[in-house]
Amino acid sequence: MASRFETLQIHAGQQTDPVTKSRAHDATASRKTDTSAPEHDVLEKRMAALEGGLAAVAVASGQSAVFMTMLCLAGRGESIISTANMYHGAYNQFSFLLPDLGISMDIAQENPESIEAAVNETTRAIYLESMGHPRMNVPDIEAIAQVAHRHGIPLVVDNTAGAGGYWCQPILHGADIVTHSASKWICGHGTSVGGVVIDSGRFDWRSPRFTKLNQPNPGFHNINFHESYRKLAFVNRFRHQILRDSGACLSPYNSRDLLIGLETLSLRCERHTRNATELAVWLRGHPSISWVDYPGLEDHPKYLAATKYFPRGAGAVILFGVRGGAVVGESLVDGFKLITHMASFGDAKSAATHPWSSTHKPMYPKEKIDLGVTEDMVRMSVGLEHIEDIKQDIQQSLDACSTGSKK
Repeated sequence: MASRFETLQIHAGQQTDPVTKSRAHDATASRKTDTSAPEHDVLEKRMAALEGGLAAVAVASGQSAVFMTMLCLAGRGESIISTANMYHGAYNQFSFLLPDLGISMDIAQENPESIEAAVNETTRAIYLESMGHPRMNVPDIEAIAQVAHRHGIPLVVDNTAGAGGYWCQPILHGADIVTHSASKWICGHGTSVGGVVIDSGRFDWRSPRFTKLNQPNPGFHNINFHESYRKLAFVNRFRHQILRDSGACLSPYNSRDLLIGLETLSLRCERHTRNATELAVWLRGHPSISWVDYPGLEDHPKYLAATKYFPRGAGAVILFGVRGGAVVGESLVDGFKLITHMASFGDAKSAATHPWSSTHKPMYPKEKIDLGVTEDMVRMSVGLEHIEDIKQDIQQSLDACSTGSKK
């Protein structure tokens, strides 16, 4: 089998039927749909191949991927270390839902020293995003992985920003578990919701921190997952116990949709990156824009980290500040005619939102600012349209805001 990304995204995980020569995947599976299906099997094998992992599990959404990963690793009286640079949905999950289940979150700065200082006997995982929300932070995955492994703790990286492994492959840099919201770049067209969890197969689960993986587990026939599955102890407990009992299973139809999206992932990402880079340069020179945050710009403080961890491009999400603050920011996204006003990203269609008044609206102002959300901030996911049409739409909305402010 060829090993290059562009080939794996089309062929990994399935074989031509020896009798019929059909290129469609098999129509039978050994398990029922809640934990597997023929479509899931191909998607899981393909995602494991693209991310450099040993196995994967497809789930209902990116949120459920992160949540179930934490449930698989930690229990009552135990904790997870994370930074504040994360998707607001994960932040709420870690701040409120997991504590309700007895799992606490220790917040650290996004550097190895701060993270190591937060490690204690209750720590069961360190969680990062490959490119953090909302301010495009690119953590030093290798250095943080070394900290995690020094203490016998797995590093979990949400790689939604890495586009299925095309832009970023955290496992190559020491991550043990990778999660994705497959609804974004993997799907690519805003048509299906899904998530994926990939196991590197490299972590040693014999540590006394993980008794539910290396001792008889009453929740699944008293199986010792490590004795039974060795390197794949985590992914098998995840599938057979956590996924089974939570019910957060993926529809086979959605798996099929995600597989269709995967086949063009590299082509789309090339165009996304090209458009995003050109738009970031244009915005930085615009008199109505006060700042631009895109790690693909050479003077960005995370540019060197981005070139290391995102060697094929720094993604296609741009943050920028509009002069006039919250009023103009909200009016700007409302005034777009081509660009879709929505919070999701990773779509073929360009999309934008004003986080202060939308995704982060329920938070107190200080909470927003602590997370890096400012009143003037607009977040844009740059799509596949012609770049000049994207610029024109931004310009016409800026013009309308300017005209309105003068009335």
